[in-house]
Amino acid sequence: MKRALITGVTGQDGAYLLRLLLSKGYEVHAIKRRTSTFPTARIDEIYNDIQVHERTFLAHYGDLHDGLGLMRVVQDVQPDEVYNLAAQSHVQVSFENPVATVLDNIGGTIHLLEAVRNLKKPCRFYQASSSEMFGSTPPPQNEKSPFQPRSPYACSKVFSFHQVVNYRQAYRLHASNGILFNHESPLRGETFVTRKVTRAVGRIKVGLQDKLLLGNLDAARDWGYAAEYVEAMWMMLQMDHPDDYVIATGEMHTVRELCEVAFKLVDLDYRDWVKSDPRYMRAAEVDALRGDATKAVDKLGWRPKTSFTRLIEMMVEADLKLAAEEKKLGRFISLF
Repeated sequence: MKRALITGVTGQDGAYLLRLLLSKGYEVHAIKRRTSTFPTARIDEIYNDIQVHERTFLAHYGDLHDGLGLMRVVQDVQPDEVYNLAAQSHVQVSFENPVATVLDNIGGTIHLLEAVRNLKKPCRFYQASSSEMFGSTPPPQNEKSPFQPRSPYACSKVFSFHQVVNYRQAYRLHASNGILFNHESPLRGETFVTRKVTRAVGRIKVGLQDKLLLGNLDAARDWGYAAEYVEAMWMMLQMDHPDDYVIATGEMHTVRELCEVAFKLVDLDYRDWVKSDPRYMRAAEVDALRGDATKAVDKLGWRPKTSFTRLIEMMVEADLKLAAEEKKLGRFISLF
């Protein structure tokens, strides 16, 4: 039985990766911060099913700022694979809290790399990198495209990317970067634009909301399905040699198109409900991101399967059900 350690297990990607690894027979360990609550909404059916998963899913207290504590967890777990998914990943929040974002994101990466380096056994390392690192570089972007980050979040991810490459070259670690372009699902956090849109669609349709305020409607992104993207993470760590891979659909859609598709699914015209508000504009905009995943297709055998329209359909369906439940209960429900 392989043993994996995941940071960020309660996030969107962590939840899907946990399911994937358990389905493949892994013993999965996760790091959680010692707080009064442990937000498990995305993984409740796993976390609460003690009889089934008590021997295959275990959570450990730890903090990405605490290098010694992470070293202890890694030594105790003795993982075969480490997936570093934890981060402050919201771009706008990174402008509002740049120091915390940078310290959280680069500190966790370097502490985990050191912990893996000091293991007395082979261990493979996955780092969650981001398409935001490309910033103002014109699309399409691939592994050879230059990084031109346009936010504190993106800058922190560039640092972490290069540390992974450095540890791979200096210490011969099996350490890989997954440069994932935007990936969404019904488990996406409500402050990210795709979920913000589909959440509003559900609430507007049932009469709980009367408008949706967004930033730049012409910003264009490459959106894929998160459950498929975590498969690529796993594939990277099964390769004989570590490397860096862009994971993307190769298609690009604007926020305006996202709104049009989502509202049309419930027979509404987005123009009647959506307004652009300067308050939601980024301090430095990233206009267009479209990934070229040729390397991942050729070397990993990975390819996206879910279309943009189907992805938005899945999210709208889930958020319509949530909005109906909110109307029934007479109160706001926030899951993720």
